[in-house]
Amino acid sequence: MAASSIAAFWVVSSLLIMVPGADWAFTISAGLGGHSVLPAVSGIVLGYAAMTVVVAAGVGALVAGSPALLTALTIGGGAYLMWHGARTFARPGSPAPRAAAAASTGQATLVRGAGVSALNPKGLLLFVALLPQFTSRHGSWPLAVQLGVLGLVFMLSCGAFYLCLGSAARRILHARPAAARAVTRFSGAAMVIIGALLLADRLIA
Repeated sequence: MAASSIAAFWVVSSLLIMVPGADWAFTISAGLGGHSVLPAVSGIVLGYAAMTVVVAAGVGALVAGSPALLTALTIGGGAYLMWHGARTFARPGSPAPRAAAAASTGQATLVRGAGVSALNPKGLLLFVALLPQFTSRHGSWPLAVQLGVLGLVFMLSCGAFYLCLGSAARRILHARPAAARAVTRFSGAAMVIIGALLLADRLIA
């Protein structure tokens, strides 16, 4: 697998990561929730790791080619985003967790982050459509390994970008409670809208 292909994929995927979406909204809301943004970002990366395995195993193409499976995934993913966004919007000023509860809160945030990325059917379709374009059918590396390497590049880029995003949001807005609540509510509303658009795109089509 040529290094130029990996570099080209990194450029394209980095540009896509920078486009605001559900991951952005979740990361910002987690950063303003009074605890470390690391569990949230780790959860998002974990979700994309699962997606990489699915695509490398060939299951992603199967899902993308099955209207029934894709519809079910879209409904589940859209409903999850709407549910989590509504919770975020309704509780924008949750106090920082006590030390005894921090680990539990971190675990819950990690699981929710994994759900946000892994249950996003648009992400799966992006992986199915994008990753194969940077692989070589005639290379010395097996296709599954090439897809795994590209998925790893995407995960590392995601982790770095969202750690910076969440940390910056927390640092800038932590001393501004009113602004932090407004941004958190906006993030929650964004997740609800994105989830609703996913449902509308699949159910109306």
